[in-house]
Order: sequence, then C-alpha cells, then structure tokens
Amino acid sequence: MSRVAAIQMISGADVQANLDAAAVLIAEAAQQGAELVLLPECFAAFGNRSLQEIAAAEWAGSGPIRPFLAAQARQHGLWLVGGSIPLPATAGGKAMACCLVVDDQGREVARYDKLHLFDVEVADNQRSYRESRDYGYGDRVVCVDTPVGRLGLTICYDVRFAELYLALRNQGAELIVVPSAFTAVTGAAHWEVLLRARAIESQCYILAANQGGTHANGRETWGHSCLIDPWGEIKACLPQGEGVVCGEMDSQLLKNTRERMPVQEHRRFMPVEQILPAKEQ
Repeated sequence: MSRVAAIQMISGADVQANLDAAAVLIAEAAQQGAELVLLPECFAAFGNRSLQEIAAAEWAGSGPIRPFLAAQARQHGLWLVGGSIPLPATAGGKAMACCLVVDDQGREVARYDKLHLFDVEVADNQRSYRESRDYGYGDRVVCVDTPVGRLGLTICYDVRFAELYLALRNQGAELIVVPSAFTAVTGAAHWEVLLRARAIESQCYILAANQGGTHANGRETWGHSCLIDPWGEIKACLPQGEGVVCGEMDSQLLKNTRERMPVQEHRRFMPVEQILPAKEQ
C-alpha cells in the first residue's frame, strides 16, 4: 500500500498568498501520511496576467515557486508534483504550462510541458479560453519512477485525449496525475466520466487535483479532486473548497486488474509513441 494525496485550492493572482495556502495543505497531507502529494493546475498563479515575467524569473532562479516546491518536499520528506507553473523550455522562450516533480530531497527529477492547450468556447461567464495565447505546446510524453510507483504526467485538458494515457501506460505508468483547473460547466458535464474512463482504459490509478470554487476574478472551477483505482472506482473525493484528498494505492489490486483483463496485450492499433516521442526520466 502507498498513500497519495491531491490538494484542492481556490488560487488567485497573488503568488505568495497562493504559496502560503499551499504550504498549509501540504502539511495537512503530510500529517495524513502521504508519500506523494499533487498540487492543482495554476496553483501559484491563477488569473495572473504576468505569466511571461513569472516564467522568466523561475527560469533564472529568482522566482519563489521552484524554491518553494523544493523546500516543502524536503521539509515533509515527500514527493511533490507541482501542478503547473509558467516556465519556459529555453532561456527567453515562451512560457510553458509546466509540471515539475520534486523528490523528497528537494531535487527536480522530471518536467512535463502540457501537450494539449485549452482553446475552446464554454458557456460560462468567461465564454472563451485561449491558452495558446499565453503558453507554448509541449512535445513529449513523460513518465518517472517514484516510491509509490511509476508516475505518468498530464495536465487538465490532456484528460480528453485517451491516446496520451495509453502512451503513458505503454511506458509503464501505474499512477497518472491530472492537475487541473476544470471549469464548473465542463466539470459538471465531463470531469468524473473522463477521469474514470482514463483509469479503466489505462488500468492505472488516477490522482486528480482540481481548483475548486469561485475565484477572485469571477471564474468558477469544479473541484471534485479525487483518487480513482484501476477498476474505475472513486476511492476518495472532495466536492468543493480548499482541502486535501488522501487515499491508498493497492499494488496487488493493480496487478490483479491487469492480469485478469490483459487489455494491454490485446491492443491492435499503432502506439502513440510512434507519433510523439517519449521522454523517460
């Protein structure tokens, strides 16, 4: 058994205030025995329009977010998956929606840049979302070994693209994280069914950390951060508000599910890795 946690926040534009709120929740997750903790998408800068400046500072080492992740992981002796932060892929480059994995010694051991950007129309008070105006596209599938199992990385809108999750399973993923800022409208319609489908198809545990409430800029996010097992059963969930969702991963359940229904051996179509290169870490 391994214990993992998803943190649900209602982040705003003030980076330091967000980090202070995250620190309280990370400590709570540590007290509940979590070995790996997942933060939501945009946990440190939600609705902040200075994304390029934040990204440049984090690249240069003068920003507060990466040191915060390292310090929290060391302090609590756990692995920390940093939701998403703006971070360029190269010096002076466009910001990427970047998920960093930090080990219990505070070392960055993996980086994933969001592959699918949320350029859509939604029937809410914001109406139109265009992530590609602010962020560049990632170009790699990323898996990394952790104490709780082999971890696959995705971010929010990625959950609508099943081929990415199958690619992560092909790389040996046992747990796939989904840090998110799902809107209330799309969340009510699709959040649970998408997450459960991805768990069932990939036969992986799914750990999803969502933003969960009404934000200072008026945007409403769906919450319902959760842990789902490889059979598609929701093991723990927090509907709304800030808090921690903690649950156990059962390696024997994972093994039994895959042995009894070996869908991975039955696949007949071209693996997505032949289209998109993998980045093993």
